[in-house]
Amino acid sequence: MSLWLDMLGTEIRFVDTTSFGRIRVAEAGRGNAETIIFQHGLNGHLEAYAKNLVPLSKDFHVVAFDYVGHGLSDKPVREYTPVLLAEQLGELMDALDIDRAHLSGESLGGWVSAHFAAANPNRVRRLMLNTAGGIPIVTDKGRQDLQTFIGLNRRNIDNTPTYESVQARMHWLMHPDNRHLVDDELVDLRLGIYLRPDSRAVLPKLNGIIEHHDDHLIPLEKLPPGTLFLWTRDNPIHDTESVRSAQAQVPGSLLYFMNGNAAHWPQYEAIDEFNGVATRFFKTGRIE
Repeated sequence: MSLWLDMLGTEIRFVDTTSFGRIRVAEAGRGNAETIIFQHGLNGHLEAYAKNLVPLSKDFHVVAFDYVGHGLSDKPVREYTPVLLAEQLGELMDALDIDRAHLSGESLGGWVSAHFAAANPNRVRRLMLNTAGGIPIVTDKGRQDLQTFIGLNRRNIDNTPTYESVQARMHWLMHPDNRHLVDDELVDLRLGIYLRPDSRAVLPKLNGIIEHHDDHLIPLEKLPPGTLFLWTRDNPIHDTESVRSAQAQVPGSLLYFMNGNAAHWPQYEAIDEFNGVATRFFKTGRIE
């Protein structure tokens, strides 16, 4: 199914923020009492949640957006960090007149969500860290995965991106059984974004986020009780040992491993399971 058919029923628009310019937003379920804000990964875009927005809009007001420097949002050339992107999240919430929201972030999105929750606990209802970055990497395999990821990013930074280089970058996101999901539409969408002149200018700055991973680790001791670590057993970099270690440092937190085959994009690879867990968690704070 096309991404655009998946997202039929969402409103796509641009929102002006005070410090970060125009931000592209996808929104559905306006009028529902509680909001979930979904946040994509490094070098990604809001279509990472194409399979989740409409189903979850039955119960929630849902928002996904492109981070500044990403997707079709404005792309000032500056030093990017998860802390800076957490500031953007706050400004976007202000622009959308959202006082408090549930947060669900994948990879960089989880990293940013955690920094925002630690700094602004009064603005966060429930927090889901979905295969999040920014937790300590405790295994040699995880550290090697990090270098592999940096190298895949650099193929699209140091050279003109191609279909093959973008496909390789996106295959890295998926469980081997799910690589058929990296179809022409998904690759061409990301390639089209990467080839834009504003993207070419800012991509080296974005890669700096992951190259300086340990400079902005999540302050785990400041995360709220009830935080959900939603993980997969095949997640690269931040593997099962790393997430168990991180989760143990957040009293009252929850850890859920996906049952379906998934690697770094469980919301896209195991759609029904992800949507079911998200619905239960954001409604009740429980995962069963």
